[in-house]
Amino acid sequence: MKFGKRIKEQIQESLPEWRDKFLRYKELKNLISSPAPAESIFVGLLNAEIEKFNAFFVEQEEDFIIHHKRLVEKCGDNDDVMFREEIGEIRKDIVNFHGEMVLLVNYSNINYTGLTKILKKYDKRTGGALRSPFIQKVLRQPFFKTDLVSRLVREWETTMDAMFPALTREVEGYERSAAVSSAAAGEGIFRNTVAALMTMREMRRGSSTYGAYSLPPLNLSDSDLVLRPRHVPSPIPIPY
Repeated sequence: MKFGKRIKEQIQESLPEWRDKFLRYKELKNLISSPAPAESIFVGLLNAEIEKFNAFFVEQEEDFIIHHKRLVEKCGDNDDVMFREEIGEIRKDIVNFHGEMVLLVNYSNINYTGLTKILKKYDKRTGGALRSPFIQKVLRQPFFKTDLVSRLVREWETTMDAMFPALTREVEGYERSAAVSSAAAGEGIFRNTVAALMTMREMRRGSSTYGAYSLPPLNLSDSDLVLRPRHVPSPIPIPY
């Protein structure tokens, strides 16, 4: 699938309030196809996109840290009667929280990949060599650094496995039905999360076109796809 179609589909599959936060890939591509702008102008456009990514990513990350703390407190509530009464809402909250974090990791992946591809098109059109130095700058940006969010994803996968042992089977069953039926369109965060994970796997799949600017392959089996989206490095402290 061409990247332009992939990012369009991913934007449509994302949460409505996220849709204007993605790379304006089509607009930038059309701009390059017409008389390509001077490098200084093009860099300015890309910098504006990066500022947008960073502001959104950091805001979401901060919200996730707060939400994480609240959920930990709920799950550790010593009032067993109250916990049992609220277990359905807690379960739903954990699933939605996990799904939104997966979507944010995918947001980082797809915007990074879009930048590398649009820079390649610009260099090809102008004969320049902008991509390499610009990507080195991108690698230092907050939106690219997903270690903390990825760690939280893993932690809540472990919690879901422990608290709701049937959840993994349920989500995997949902993935299979989503792949063959449009009836899943009303399933909200589940559908969005599955679409994001499919996109991450596709973008990270090893191929003959794999290069220095590609994200590493996921190397996941289908049974691991839904609840284990990507390798996460060693644990890092989470500020409270």
